[in-house]
Amino acid sequence: DTLITSIKKTNRMVFVEESWPLGSIATEVTYKLQKEAFDYLDAPITRITGADVPMSFSPPLIEAYLPNVEKIIKAVKEVMYK
Repeated sequence: DTLITSIKKTNRMVFVEESWPLGSIATEVTYKLQKEAFDYLDAPITRITGADVPMSFSPPLIEAYLPNVEKIIKAVKEVMYK
């Protein structure tokens, strides 16, 4: 209910999670939000998740795998159509 109230205010949603893109909490939550709050959305819900690859032990590869500020800012600009 809290997320649907937020969507009603902003008409947009960017969901950030460090898990894989499929079979994660983001998948289920965004599905439910799109189903329940579709009429309020002015843009598709965007998910920023970890890469769809196994997690590595190399620090540079971990940095590339996880969501970061640059990816989040890019996604927000996309849902704002800027």
